[in-house]
Amino acid sequence: MDVRTRILEAAADLLAHSAEADFSTRAVCEAAGVGAPALYRQFGDKEGLLAAVVDRGFEKYLAGKRAAEPSGDPVRDLRDGWDNHVAFALGNPNYYRLMYSGLSTPPGAAAEAHSLLLAVLERCAAAGRLKLPPPLASQMVMAANAGVALSLITRPELYPDPGFSVRVRESVLSGVLAEVPEVSGDLAATATTLAARLPEAAGDLTAAEVTLLREWLARLSVHSGR
Repeated sequence: MDVRTRILEAAADLLAHSAEADFSTRAVCEAAGVGAPALYRQFGDKEGLLAAVVDRGFEKYLAGKRAAEPSGDPVRDLRDGWDNHVAFALGNPNYYRLMYSGLSTPPGAAAEAHSLLLAVLERCAAAGRLKLPPPLASQMVMAANAGVALSLITRPELYPDPGFSVRVRESVLSGVLAEVPEVSGDLAATATTLAARLPEAAGDLTAAEVTLLREWLARLSVHSGR
């Protein structure tokens, strides 16, 4: 086992058993059988080590999301993604607390989790089920999802209702999801759907025309959805 892996495994073990979701670099060095210079050569500083440990801890979760085959219903995938996110947080509270509230610079896993959510929302938009631009919808969903997860793992006594996560999920999704456009006539959803389908429907439009049309549709989807 190389030095980097020994340090990561020692840090991960200390983190998993910590009551404060933290560890000292001295304890990591002792557990890994290395000196402090070796740790700092590999990770730069404690913050770098923490970020690497979080990325390592999230790898299994992200690998499963990468490998998951999209269903024919992106809205169902969106709901499943929310529930899986909360389940991971409850099963790995220290990793989760560090990822979403304990580091000044979010680790790579946070960016990847967000991009995977954005991909699902883009599918919702292409299916005519989104009434906001996917980037805005992804910010809303991720902020709420992470907020619920952090609340449940840091203040469980304040959230005894087992249906709390689902209640918040449905409240948030009602603000970003549209009914089927053919039924609802939702202008915001229609604009968002057209924007999502631009790459395949641009035809002979120039790049400048596509950019302008995308801007108009984004503004229409935001303002008409208010």
